Amino acid sequence: MSYSNFALDGKVALITGSARGIGEAIALGLASAGADVAVSDQPVRRSLAEGVQLRIEQMGRRSATYSLDVRDLGVINQTINDVVRDFGRLDILVNNAAAVFWRSMMETTEEEWDTTLDTNLKGPFFCAQAAARHMATRGSGRIINITSQFSQVAFPGQSAYCASKGGLANLTRAMAIELAPDGINVNAIGPGPTMTAGHLEMKEERSNADVEHYVAERTLIHRRLQPDELVGAAIYLASAASNAMTGHLMIVDGGWTAW
Repeated sequence: MSYSNFALDGKVALITGSARGIGEAIALGLASAGADVAVSDQPVRRSLAEGVQLRIEQMGRRSATYSLDVRDLGVINQTINDVVRDFGRLDILVNNAAAVFWRSMMETTEEEWDTTLDTNLKGPFFCAQAAARHMATRGSGRIINITSQFSQVAFPGQSAYCASKGGLANLTRAMAIELAPDGINVNAIGPGPTMTAGHLEMKEERSNADVEHYVAERTLIHRRLQPDELVGAAIYLASAASNAMTGHLMIVDGGWTAW
């Protein structure tokens, strides 16, 4: 039995930070549900992003790659305009690009703070603003912000990250209120610890084995999430199945925040 309201046929999605990790999984997942997908990431990950584009095209969906650093407002506006030009429309924006530093509050530098907030909060705001201008002309759209379980609970060594993701969670609600008259639904997904290249590259004082042990004890599923375990939530929020949901944060964290 199928449920057609989950289908994304005829829709166009743009996912930021989609060369790898959660963004890559969501890009491939939305394509599998029928969407054409614009892949974007920082210029240094262009080749990885093009690899995601190729996999989407092999599914029979349209795709293209865009170099996008969400800290650059001029590039944001140009990229959104280019996507609309190339695909003819933009129905879904997934704000996934993120920055994180493993640093105590007392050691965090101004540069690290600015990079974190500019990438995780300022960038999503202006990506949403640019996308919403196009969506509003059609009277419909979906904006999905990728936050974190740390938007709801705190963690040592993550002060700037917690601040940025907490801000993004509440920004989601504020944008939902403002964009509702334009037919645009705005929601967020809060992933728990996920097995991604970025997560594994984080410089912590503990070994990866120690982190695995800690996550196993802290989550109800006793492990990190896999990126494709976020795809179902993304398809739901991007599709007509979630027409009645806006301003909501969907936590997918393996039970981290249930304690």
